[in-house]
Amino acid sequence: MWFDAACRVHLRPERRHVGYLPQDYALFPHLTVAGNVRFAARRDRPDLLDRLGISHLADVRPERLSGGERQRAALARALAREPRLLLLDEPFGALDAITRHQVRTELADLLARLSLPTIVVTHAFEDATTLAERVGVIDDGRIVQLAPPEELIANPASPLVAALTGANVLDGIADPTPTGSTVRLKGGGELQSTTPARGAVKVSVHPWALELTAPDASQLIDDVLSIRPDRGGYVIRTTRFTVHTATPPADPLPISGGPVVGLRAAPEDVRVLSAALAAPPAQPLSQNNEAHQPLPTSSHPQRAPG
Repeated sequence: MWFDAACRVHLRPERRHVGYLPQDYALFPHLTVAGNVRFAARRDRPDLLDRLGISHLADVRPERLSGGERQRAALARALAREPRLLLLDEPFGALDAITRHQVRTELADLLARLSLPTIVVTHAFEDATTLAERVGVIDDGRIVQLAPPEELIANPASPLVAALTGANVLDGIADPTPTGSTVRLKGGGELQSTTPARGAVKVSVHPWALELTAPDASQLIDDVLSIRPDRGGYVIRTTRFTVHTATPPADPLPISGGPVVGLRAAPEDVRVLSAALAAPPAQPLSQNNEAHQPLPTSSHPQRAPG
């Protein structure tokens, strides 16, 4: 335990054995890679440079390092204190999109090899799913859901969680049916869901769960705003939805004849969120070491975390 006001416990920060990797890495610009690590360890640690694959950069200063090399140097410095816990604050925030993808994969592999409890603070769900075994979503200082990434996608506890995972979230009115409910959406159209519900609700459906159809064959239509190729398929933006389709470029999209498209989704892919279906009340952050759970986390990063 580091801090608990009720129990009058307050362990000084320098005694907490936490390795910290700040968003901008905060390497000392006047020191070499080896010098930065030496500052934290108070001795040379060539073993750490070896372990992180940067021994060849020992005499290089931060200004000459790439984004990924700076991150590994900063991680070596964080590990030099022999921490019991790693805290990574927006570790990819200083990287461009191309470097971010590469470095994220590298960091996931490094954390898996370290087998050290790690907490990662991030606003990017993709970062969390790559690094974390569990993801904690915080809203207004309270934990709204703490679960594996796949659970957040399949069963979001709130519209906020659904939106964080990339789902389309819309308002609607639900009417119960024998197999679940029909949701009449704000702006027109309806979707079927296997979730029983009645009254005002929010509904979420992920872009990859939506299917394009001819407008006259669908109970839900929308105006097309843009279409762009993406990884062999398309990303289609409509007035209310984002749709990801794996339709190959050689196949025509079913949107000919005007800027209107029909949409449908399997009822099991349509999640209804309402006050009646809400998760248990959000948990306030406690004053002790349990308060580290609200972040995207990996308690033991075997895959190797808001």
